[in-house]
Amino acid sequence: MKAINLRVGTASAIGSMPHRQVDAAVAVAMAACADLPAAPSLPARDPREGMVAQGAWGLRGVDIGTDGALRIVGDLDPTDPFGGEPTLEGPAFAGLRAFLEASRHRTAAIKLQLTGPVTLGLALIEAGADPDLAFATARAAVAARARTMLSTALRIAPLAPQVAFVDEPSLVALSRPDFPLATDDALDLVSSALAAVEPFAVTGLHCCGDTDWRLALATGPQIVSLPIGPTISDHAGALGVHLDRGGWVAWGAVPTSRPVGDSSDRLWRALSDTWCDLVQRGCDALRLREQALVTPECGLAMHDPVQAEHILALTVDLAERVRRQSFGVRLSVGA
Repeated sequence: MKAINLRVGTASAIGSMPHRQVDAAVAVAMAACADLPAAPSLPARDPREGMVAQGAWGLRGVDIGTDGALRIVGDLDPTDPFGGEPTLEGPAFAGLRAFLEASRHRTAAIKLQLTGPVTLGLALIEAGADPDLAFATARAAVAARARTMLSTALRIAPLAPQVAFVDEPSLVALSRPDFPLATDDALDLVSSALAAVEPFAVTGLHCCGDTDWRLALATGPQIVSLPIGPTISDHAGALGVHLDRGGWVAWGAVPTSRPVGDSSDRLWRALSDTWCDLVQRGCDALRLREQALVTPECGLAMHDPVQAEHILALTVDLAERVRRQSFGVRLSVGA
């Protein structure tokens, strides 16, 4: 397991950006969150660079239209999902390739992300695949993709430590009665993806909605990425255990689905109130701050470039506040 050598209050992004020019997106990603830039994906430039299309790119038996939609055109094969090793060629990974090239001489960490097997499996089912075959194929495909992506990153940018998140927005539906997979099986899928990442990178799990974080944390990520919301304090016990074990939290503290205003003041109060609730329920006040990253709550593909840069600027401002407050808390407890 890789050590989490990140600065207190590190700012980062989720990944997707609204730009139509690859170089512009990479430049913003590298400059806006300099401590931990995130590899951009650009679905506005090409829908095949969307999360689901990226996850399915190159799968045998799957056609991906220019609109990013999946269509089952042949047999899925969980024993050899790509017909060999997957590649990062083609329109689905243009942003990632450019980002890795820009990171070639970087010595600080970089953030990568890949589509999780639960989300990919559900997309294959929606496209017409048999559920059992869809999830088995997704398990194998995500593990193979993780190995290719992270080994390629290591080859191109060998001095840049990697932080890699498995992106699982479909976990928001985990407890619904019509979810086509048993909870234990879904968690096992996520754990398998994190296990594929672990030899190369610090492992992260991202879900941009409300889920059962106790179950999500049971999959074993070193960093959990979650949005600020009214139900977070209900999971104080699981978050406290995660922090006590050395885990970090990437706080999705800047909304991406509603106006954010010109100042980070209101966002800072919301984050501080969340932490106060968690402390009252048993979480360690210092660990909450010292093992914290700050991100937007979700990707920025649905914004325009100016809005995206504003959201990232607010994210960096919040991260600086976290850093300053962590010093104050450390002094107050004599740590």
